[in-house]
Amino acid sequence: MNRIGKLYFRYGTMGSAKTALLLTTAYNFEERGMAYLCFKPVIDTRDTKNVIRSRIGIERECRWIYRDTDLYLYVKHIFEETLEIPEWLLIDEAQFLSAEQVDQLAAVVDDYGCNVICYGLRTDFKTHLFEGSRRLFEIADTIDEIKSTCTCGRKTIVNARIDGNGQIITEGEQVEIGGNERYMATCRKCWRNKKIEKRNRDRLPFDNEI
Repeated sequence: MNRIGKLYFRYGTMGSAKTALLLTTAYNFEERGMAYLCFKPVIDTRDTKNVIRSRIGIERECRWIYRDTDLYLYVKHIFEETLEIPEWLLIDEAQFLSAEQVDQLAAVVDDYGCNVICYGLRTDFKTHLFEGSRRLFEIADTIDEIKSTCTCGRKTIVNARIDGNGQIITEGEQVEIGGNERYMATCRKCWRNKKIEKRNRDRLPFDNEI
């Protein structure tokens, strides 16, 4: 292939309009007659049909990525069937990809000259990197942060998990699908303060007597 592509990683916290940006990008490609495909890991079960949907209400059909999907073979099959490769692949919720699948996307870029833009979170609710995000940080050609603002005015960097009362949760499985009712994007300082508040609430009465 003569085309030279790039692997992009565009990351931000929840509510930073990552998905809206993907959908806007897809719309612009469509308007210009540029070939593209949208993908999304099937682990995101908030939608029962194969769509990428933004919080602002816009949506677009996509193709599922399963845990065992070989993305390189997927694109190779497209090439063998049509002798054409889409100019762009747009991946939503890229943090849920495996490291191997990120490597497969990189191989698609290198061998077929396709541009791949991955949109996703950097870290989980404990501020630990997701597997897919870690690998994208390691090998992506271009990395861009999609910034958003905490209620205090600082930049958000933490995807804090909350309970039904809006109180922070610090334990649990890494992956738990949810929206505004389950997560709140905060800056590091506000997240730390909320953890301190939780620790103080959870202290047993006799702790104050020591």
